[in-house]
Amino acid sequence: MTLLSRTRIFLKDIKLEHSLFALPFAYLGLFFAEKKVPGFFLVFWITIAMVSFRTMAMGLNRLLDRAIDAENPRTQGRALPQKKILPGFVWSAAAISLLVFEASAYKLGSFCFFLSPIPVLLAVIYPLTKRFTWLSHFVLGLVLGIAPCGAWIAGRQSLGWTPVFLTVGVMVWVAGFDMIYALQDMGFDKEKGLYSVPSRFGEARTLKIARLLHAAAVLCWAVAGFLNGAGWIYAAGLILVTCFLVREHWLIRSFGVAKINEAFFLMNAVVSFSLFVAAFLDILL
Repeated sequence: MTLLSRTRIFLKDIKLEHSLFALPFAYLGLFFAEKKVPGFFLVFWITIAMVSFRTMAMGLNRLLDRAIDAENPRTQGRALPQKKILPGFVWSAAAISLLVFEASAYKLGSFCFFLSPIPVLLAVIYPLTKRFTWLSHFVLGLVLGIAPCGAWIAGRQSLGWTPVFLTVGVMVWVAGFDMIYALQDMGFDKEKGLYSVPSRFGEARTLKIARLLHAAAVLCWAVAGFLNGAGWIYAAGLILVTCFLVREHWLIRSFGVAKINEAFFLMNAVVSFSLFVAAFLDILL
């Protein structure tokens, strides 16, 4: 098998297109920091940092979970359990992605480079957490939630309360939809002694927790906008985002995991993209 073929399989397996979940929030943090359309340099290196970091994190996730994935009917078709690619190739891809991420962090300033080990450490820890705590969903949320903070720091070389509220909002938003996604593996997790909110609390309580977390996410994003002086366009975008989140929960409540692709992938991609567009228009106009 050629290097190109293995690379294509790897990128398909880690679902590179799902960078859409976190990338708009990185841009949101940058636009809030700059309060204007940022320069090409910042946008370019933040994009490289985000994509390379996610590639590394997903590679590690596939590697550290490959034994579990081989037993789970939902994940048995992934590349490593099927031996479509070998662990050595994924380790290499993760290592190269880490180098690219660190190089991009360096280009974004000394503060970003100094803090760059934190998300890397979280990316290593996350795949292991399901083995000992149902709080794993929040660790994943924090891995993605760091994005707006990192982008804000790249723009200002300092921190503030606005990116903190953006990060907390992303963390609880991701934790909520990851709990919904974990409903698919509730039986498997119980059987194998793995930890998740669905396996610990059951479906009904999981959905209630997810609703509360998503309400908290909207509140955090509203506070972030208020602190940053956002106007009515951002507020309108936040109302639209709330509608998308309500639809997500309606789909799961009405159809269960049968609508998981629309509820999880489509709605959440639309949430992150819509909030960024609203912030972009608010700043531009």
